[in-house]
Amino acid sequence: MPPMSTISVHKPQLQSFFFNGDPGHYKCRSIGASWTMTMDSKSFQTLNNKEEKLSVLLSTPSVPKVDTSRSSDLRFDRLQPSDQELVGENILEFGQFVVREAVLDEEYWTSAWLRAETHWENRTYERYIDTYKRKFAEQEYNAVKRRCKGQNGQSCQCVITVRKPQKNLKRPILKSVVATLDLNFRYLLEGETFPGERVKAPLFCSINRTPPGRYGYIANLCVAKSVRRQGIASNMLRFAVQSAKSNGVEQVYMHVDRNNRPAQMLYQRMGFEMVEMANSELSDEQTYLLRLQT
Repeated sequence: MPPMSTISVHKPQLQSFFFNGDPGHYKCRSIGASWTMTMDSKSFQTLNNKEEKLSVLLSTPSVPKVDTSRSSDLRFDRLQPSDQELVGENILEFGQFVVREAVLDEEYWTSAWLRAETHWENRTYERYIDTYKRKFAEQEYNAVKRRCKGQNGQSCQCVITVRKPQKNLKRPILKSVVATLDLNFRYLLEGETFPGERVKAPLFCSINRTPPGRYGYIANLCVAKSVRRQGIASNMLRFAVQSAKSNGVEQVYMHVDRNNRPAQMLYQRMGFEMVEMANSELSDEQTYLLRLQT
């Protein structure tokens, strides 16, 4: 009888892909498992041969893991801040909701998770969907924190909509935040008349840091599916435009998908107009660039 031995066998790695936070950029990750079994030498040789073949077919270069250390200290049971804790904050109240800027890390995280839910809401049939959303949220959380810190004179506000606290009842932040958007403050490049224009701008040019060159840019507008059609999106846009105006910005831009007619109608009602002149990338990406004069 052949000698018996205990060995560790590694399951062949499967590859999955996830969105890395930038349009058009995806990364892959490996999902593996291992277990221990006892077998004779003949079985071991057969398995070893099969595993070598699978390894050749399925192996890919390794990908660095996402840094999630910044989210390790989050308190997911943290309660929504009270009105007393938000004294001095700029807010917009309507119905059962309040629009304001995010002030806590847990609010940034919930905003990132809402964006992940929105991005994948029509793709629930895909395998490993929860893994995709979790990776998306982790990267977006780190990215929005970096944007809000500001660099090179450019800054960002993470705007959220929360449910109004009820009397003697405070909700966890995870159940309070129902919508989010980013309001970015940027500068045009020398020669640009709108963001992304390359008609007059030289290949290597400086940033136009004069007041007319500063503009606002709205992105990542997301509303939870359960509270849509309650005026949340329009009030968030109103809050963002007013915030941009109070920061001395005269023009606010945003992009919209050419096939998203309901969104286009909403933005037009808010006063946004299409920029007639645009670069070729907008046509390739099937998007319109909209502008509002504050």
